[in-house]
Amino acid sequence: MLKYLKHENVAPSYKIQIKSLNPNLIVWVVGEPNTPLRGTLDPEILVWCEEYGFVLVTNNRTSMPVHLAAHISQSHHVPGIFILNPKLSMEQNIDELIFIAEAAFKNEYQDKIVHLLHTYTLGSE
Repeated sequence: MLKYLKHENVAPSYKIQIKSLNPNLIVWVVGEPNTPLRGTLDPEILVWCEEYGFVLVTNNRTSMPVHLAAHISQSHHVPGIFILNPKLSMEQNIDELIFIAEAAFKNEYQDKIVHLLHTYTLGSE
């Protein structure tokens, strides 16, 4: 199962809600013990994610592709970066994160940026 590092730009309630729906999912937050300090620059956060095997969850749509390209160009890798969808509710974004974490294959999202999409659920309209 994937492990998530929630960027400091993501609402604190994301971790609380994810853990209430799936207590087995590992969700850490920038600024918590054993994570990068609040205010750590994104390139350093990517190095931390690579070292500890965490997928970064962020709202940073603008500069994250540039940071990832630079990271990869230095022969580094990351387990993945998931960018929350501002058109979805928090609940929908969380459902996507939980589904992906539970269904992901090993290294499936390595060195990729994934923009979350709302998935269609059978029986809903």
